[in-house]
Amino acid sequence: MYIHIKALTNQSKESLTRISADHFKIAVREPAKRNLANRRIVEILKGEFPGAIVRIINGHSSPSKLVCVESGSQEVENESYELGGKR
Repeated sequence: MYIHIKALTNQSKESLTRISADHFKIAVREPAKRNLANRRIVEILKGEFPGAIVRIINGHSSPSKLVCVESGSQEVENESYELGGKR
């Protein structure tokens, strides 16, 4: 399943707001530097979709992101893709 994310970084309070079935607004405390905000967004989405594999597909350096949420039965070859890029 693909979902669209509007990311707000450097916020004082973290929140997850579902705008529609496949659109979310996520506020995180982390800055948009060194992939910190993207990692936190993936953690929040994993809490929303327990047991799922969450990967950022597009928008690694943009506030608008396309995220793939897959069932947990599939395995990821390289865990670095889960955080939206190479390490």
